[in-house]
Amino acid sequence: MLLTLSTTHRPATDLGHLLVKHPDRAHSFDVPVGTAHVFYPEAGEDRCTAALLLDVDPLRLAGPRGKGRQGAPTPDSFTLGRYVNDRPYAASSLLSSALSRVYRSALRGESRDRPELARTPIPLEVRVPVLRCRGGADVAARMFGPLGWAVTATPIPLDETHPEWGDSRYVDLTLTGTLRVADALNHLYVLLPVLDDAKHYWVAPDEVDKLLRAGAGWLADHPERDMITRRYLAHRRALAGLALARLAEERLADEPAAADSDTVDEAAGEVTSARPSLAVRRREAVLAALAEAGASRVLDLGCGGGTLLAALVGDRRFTEIVGTDVSTQALALAARRLRLERLPERQRDRIRLWQSALTYRDDRLRGYDAAVLMEVIEHVDPPRLPALEDTVFGHARPHTVVVTTPNVEHNVRYEGLPAGRFRHADHRFEWTRAEFADWAARVGSTYGYTVVLRGVGDDDPEVGAPTQLAVFTRTEADR
Repeated sequence: MLLTLSTTHRPATDLGHLLVKHPDRAHSFDVPVGTAHVFYPEAGEDRCTAALLLDVDPLRLAGPRGKGRQGAPTPDSFTLGRYVNDRPYAASSLLSSALSRVYRSALRGESRDRPELARTPIPLEVRVPVLRCRGGADVAARMFGPLGWAVTATPIPLDETHPEWGDSRYVDLTLTGTLRVADALNHLYVLLPVLDDAKHYWVAPDEVDKLLRAGAGWLADHPERDMITRRYLAHRRALAGLALARLAEERLADEPAAADSDTVDEAAGEVTSARPSLAVRRREAVLAALAEAGASRVLDLGCGGGTLLAALVGDRRFTEIVGTDVSTQALALAARRLRLERLPERQRDRIRLWQSALTYRDDRLRGYDAAVLMEVIEHVDPPRLPALEDTVFGHARPHTVVVTTPNVEHNVRYEGLPAGRFRHADHRFEWTRAEFADWAARVGSTYGYTVVLRGVGDDDPEVGAPTQLAVFTRTEADR
């Protein structure tokens, strides 16, 4: 399978510095399924082309005992399917993996010899002569078009001598645009397997981190974000849901940050630093509420990938920290984020990660100083909220409960959010300030807690702060 990357930037041979591959030599790399070659069919001042050719060994791809590499199912179910398939010829996740191996520095935007050029958009042309594209040429345009590429995806006929047979599942893809080389390579790394809609290896939870790393700066706002995420993660619903939740948090955290950023006063010659994003300010507000309550043993309920847990671990006042989530994949990601295996034993003993559903009573959650539900309740179906309330406020009964949730009134300030849409596809509801206040008052009255409401983020005089926060404190008589 073949992928070419060309530029007309002058001198065009600077492409060799950006890819860290000299145009005068052929380069070969051993990869798990064969050999990847990089060479330059043309290398002049006006135009330079780097070709990545992946030579797949079908026997290495098939693996032992009828399974693909790492236990992945083979693409065809018939007896000879692991030997007779399109994998050596059509661009797929195999080429994406080779690209990450061969162009590792370029994907990170690093160039020792041309650092400024690595940060500069230059005219580029990408060609993938044979690409399996589920959904046809239109899907290719929907994937690459929003990223600044002019897309030409020509369907390849099943047989040129029999046009009546129609087109195959493959396209000849050409992309042209002015982009950074790193951006171009990251687009290809993510979208080649997405268009193929198959992966040659088992998709583990760490694929979420790979997707978010390669998609940084573009995936969160891509109009086909959901399709890209599902296909890249091989339609594993739990992983796709986790990835989409993290993308939504990043996207919406950045929007208020842009509005809140301080500006440069050139006349005065003063520059002040930008304010932290909404996500950071939310975590800081939660930590402040826990400190005010004097809590030392804390539950992070619905901890997800562990962003709040990491902040709790960094504060020595919290002597026991428990993260719970219904998703084992989320807990695995939280463990990696915290680097539990590398922590000193004394630090590791402060932390526990438990699988637990918030709508069922769990005796392990009793007896803690505080519990946090940070951006959690809006993911619960409204008929299930009474069960959550009973679990947290009735059964676990910590002294303090901190709850944050979006303020739906503030959504009109997000230009990229259509009217009537929630901030995340998995949200079951989003409350106005009055609705949140009514819910908090009812829960406090039912379970013996006083409630203080606050806003997080800049308070808009018309629609309020973007995040709502409630601090529930158990009454003295009920301690």
